[in-house]
Amino acid sequence: MSTDAGDRTTYLLVDGENIDATLGSSILGGRPTPEQRPRWERVLGFAQQAWGQPVKALFFLNASNGSLPMSFVQALLAIGFTPIPLSGESYEKVVDVGIKRTLEAIAARGGDVLLASHDGDFAPEVETLVDAGDRRVGLLAFREFTSTALAGLSSRGLQVFDLESDVAAFNVQLPRLRIIPLEEFDPLRYL
Repeated sequence: MSTDAGDRTTYLLVDGENIDATLGSSILGGRPTPEQRPRWERVLGFAQQAWGQPVKALFFLNASNGSLPMSFVQALLAIGFTPIPLSGESYEKVVDVGIKRTLEAIAARGGDVLLASHDGDFAPEVETLVDAGDRRVGLLAFREFTSTALAGLSSRGLQVFDLESDVAAFNVQLPRLRIIPLEEFDPLRYL
């Protein structure tokens, strides 16, 4: 596999269900309002700038109920994402299975990976990518809600980017209680 950035692709895989559930349940304590939702065009822009190469952006959706949020799907298409609407039985985690299969396919084919999720179910596939040593692998998440299985891979080369502070994916400041690195501490935010 070539290491020249001109020949490489970053695969951005978004676990929309996981990001939305973490934002709603763990941070906001309820359903996010439109202004509290991630700006997916910023996430895509971050992915393009992070490693300075083209991005293939895949947004995984659970379509098991037989319908799609068409306005959202159209918005994703307009900003450059490829929606991946998956369906299955009610007991199947279709988004997880789709992302796992995609991570396995990338491992066999090459390319760098940015995964937007907190879900430890992806740790075996992410670990395989990190251990290969010939690609960059990153996680886009809220650091404090990242599974320990994924967070533990940072010592082995997984780059972790915070959706709010690193990616700047939000129009509003989220009500998060998180550990603040001293170099990021702004006392004016608390006055």
